[in-house]
Amino acid sequence: MKRIKSAHAGARFPKLLDASSRGERTTIARRRQSVPELDPAVNSNKRLPVLGAVKGIRIRDAKWAEPMTEDEIEDTLKDRY
Repeated sequence: MKRIKSAHAGARFPKLLDASSRGERTTIARRRQSVPELDPAVNSNKRLPVLGAVKGIRIRDAKWAEPMTEDEIEDTLKDRY
């Protein structure tokens, strides 16, 4: 992890973003105290899986195929009948 002064961070911000996109972690300090940290985004480049053969539909919830609980079923059917 790199540590950089806030005065230098402003001038080098594009380079810090590039480093973060490569997975490097940077702490920005003001008067020897850590202020923010630049971390790489989690799963930023991960593609969403395709749902079946339907073109253009993407799965946003990885748990979509898990069975529903009894409470979820009751909430879903509550006002239908």
